Amino acid sequence: MNLALKVGDVVEVLSAEEILATLDEKGELDSLPFMPEMLRFCGQRLTVQKVANKLCDTISGTGMRRMDDAVHLTAARCDGSAHGGCQTACLLYWKSAWLRRVDGPPTSEPVRVERPLLPILEVNTRKEAAPDGEERFRCQATELLRAAPERLPFRDLGQYVTDVQVGNAGIASTLRTLFFGLFNRYQRLSRKFPRWLRIRGGLAWGFVRPGPHTGPTPTGTIDLQPGELVRIKSKEEIVATLSTKGFNRGLGFEEDMARSCGRVARVTARVERCIDEKTGKMLEMKNPCIALEGIVCDGFYKSNCPRAFVPFWREIWLERISEPS
Repeated sequence: MNLALKVGDVVEVLSAEEILATLDEKGELDSLPFMPEMLRFCGQRLTVQKVANKLCDTISGTGMRRMDDAVHLTAARCDGSAHGGCQTACLLYWKSAWLRRVDGPPTSEPVRVERPLLPILEVNTRKEAAPDGEERFRCQATELLRAAPERLPFRDLGQYVTDVQVGNAGIASTLRTLFFGLFNRYQRLSRKFPRWLRIRGGLAWGFVRPGPHTGPTPTGTIDLQPGELVRIKSKEEIVATLSTKGFNRGLGFEEDMARSCGRVARVTARVERCIDEKTGKMLEMKNPCIALEGIVCDGFYKSNCPRAFVPFWREIWLERISEPS
């Protein structure tokens, strides 16, 4: 059942019983899991934030993938409560079969879910243990390649028409993402050309250079806590902390993140654990990362991908600032 939803439409999440009736024995619909963390939204009226017509492949790096008949809803992120306390805070995927279109304003009233409805969902939050016996999790993020098996090439112009039609992006931002895509393809090719034919060394747009460190990268902690106000350091200051491969202690700094340099934001969480999408294993961070309020990846350089990741920041990339008087 395709509701032909667009950004800004108000929908009501169906009851737990109605949603469970759409799921198979794995707790999935079209290979997309419905997770226990989603039950708290049952009965609520929420606004469509983005139509999930595509997504960037962060598991195998194949580029964009096509997703059918799904949306992201405003303020509906996974809290990790059924997945070992994962703090990635992914924006949840909602199939149209789990929603109904309604008139009127959105609501956010909590709905009590009876425990007998949960077993099929809870048992499917785990995969078979790893060969070493380590627990492995299963969630929407780990199963996205099954839920979106079709690759979506950059040259498929239909995706950009859809972006505009459903309200995911305007005409200007769509033309912008086409320009970035073409530019970055030239940059990749130019690395095979003589140096004088490269633009800024063949870097992708956003021009984040690798760092100078061939050994361990610098670290620094300022014990930031949720609610504190910080400023993101300049791109040059952050790049100075990176390895020659662009990482600081295993955490990458990308072009989308560089767009937030200089911004002021509040800390929302100290991120200490998150699920590895490739393996399903829980990663325990030796150096906690910081999540910041209102700062997400908006797909600026990634074909207007609607996933809206919450990027993680090293404390060495941030500076605490005083509250405004």
